[in-house]
Amino acid sequence: MESQIHKIHQQLVNKEISCTKLVQERLDLLKSNTHNTVNSLLDTLALELAAKVDAKIASGQEIGLLEGIPFGIKDVYMVQGTLTTASSDLLKKYKSPYTATAIQKLFDAGAIPLVKENCDSFGHGSSSENTIFGAVKNAINTDLVSGGSSGGSAVNVAKDFTVFSIGGDTGGSVRQPAGYNNVYGLKPTYGRISRYGLMAYASSTDCVGPIAKSIEDIRIVLNVMSGKDIKDQTTYQSEAISEATILNADEIKTVGYFKNFIENDAIDAKVKADFLATIEKIKAKGIEVKELDFFESDTLVSTYYTLAMAETASNLSRLDGTNYGNRIEGDTLKDTYSITRLENFSEESKRRIVGGNQVLSQGFSDEIYLKGLNVRDQIIANFEKDFKEVAIILSPVTPNSPPKIGDSLKDPLAMYLSDAYTVGFSLGQLPTLTVPQGTETGLQITAAKNNDELVLKFANFLKDTI
Repeated sequence: MESQIHKIHQQLVNKEISCTKLVQERLDLLKSNTHNTVNSLLDTLALELAAKVDAKIASGQEIGLLEGIPFGIKDVYMVQGTLTTASSDLLKKYKSPYTATAIQKLFDAGAIPLVKENCDSFGHGSSSENTIFGAVKNAINTDLVSGGSSGGSAVNVAKDFTVFSIGGDTGGSVRQPAGYNNVYGLKPTYGRISRYGLMAYASSTDCVGPIAKSIEDIRIVLNVMSGKDIKDQTTYQSEAISEATILNADEIKTVGYFKNFIENDAIDAKVKADFLATIEKIKAKGIEVKELDFFESDTLVSTYYTLAMAETASNLSRLDGTNYGNRIEGDTLKDTYSITRLENFSEESKRRIVGGNQVLSQGFSDEIYLKGLNVRDQIIANFEKDFKEVAIILSPVTPNSPPKIGDSLKDPLAMYLSDAYTVGFSLGQLPTLTVPQGTETGLQITAAKNNDELVLKFANFLKDTI
């Protein structure tokens, strides 16, 4: 797939299409779409910005590469003056007082926001069914879930409603829906992009991530959003990744995969067979492939959800109807807090808040939470060891194909286990990219911390290999 950003940029520059017409066409598609991807349209703002781009072109001024390019925003990002609902009852009327840093950088580059996109409420889910706006339907088969929590973002890109979209990835929430909808989705190294203005789920693993139809578009958007931000002390300054650099993967001599991901009963037989066939194609290109040992899937999922639930319980404690959200009055202040949270949080969000408070409570924090932190340290140490042996770790994105809409709601544990192949890389804070190749739900490419460039290089290599 060629770069849509480059293609549209050239069409605008050559006056083959007006920005206003381009934006209106995409808005019309979003309005009429039957996949339930839209929480709110930013049509007035989008058309105003498009008119400015057209005026600039008409006057003979040059435009930047992202100027006039329509994109979507997962509805967990602040955009000043717009509704930012997190797909929840609690915030369904909440208007953002400021704009998230990553989104502002895209605005500054001239990209045009079209839509706040449907997602699992507060990022709590792996199917985009846990939302007050109704389930997002898969781009390929509308009977199936879109994946989550960035389901609306992935579907909008897959259906060409947006050129790219900005999702949020905590334990796989960009990568898994990208795999379910046959597009690219990147979780960059933790701290490469500012989290300021992203509603916090689990602060130690939350990442801003782009979804697009080409590696080049992922690269362009990643470069624009990256960089140190004084409003997020976990950020760092990173070098821009050039197009020429990622076209050369000669330095990648070794690839590894976790054999326990492949040799277990949970993985679908076809996913396993397709993954192993990909490994053989990589070997045929002269690259050494090594089997690696890793933690069992149950350990990874348990560790991730222990820590993520603890962090979300802490992060969402501020949402009691006093300063934010839909307040429901009770007989006493305590009743008001209780009723507001009881009625406005979804069942899945309540499950995670209760679980998080449990693992942080007296008598349990040492036994469960601190143990989770210890296992996380072991996981990070395991990655450091592995990346001394291999340049890239390759894995399936999910053990199974997308479930039917409704199935995940009946079995939350099965939904958690669908994250088995993504959460480990989140705990390690590593750059990981889903590519729409190799298995039904894609492949996951991971490199050591700060090696986002290497991930994109190997993705280009795979594009021409399988």
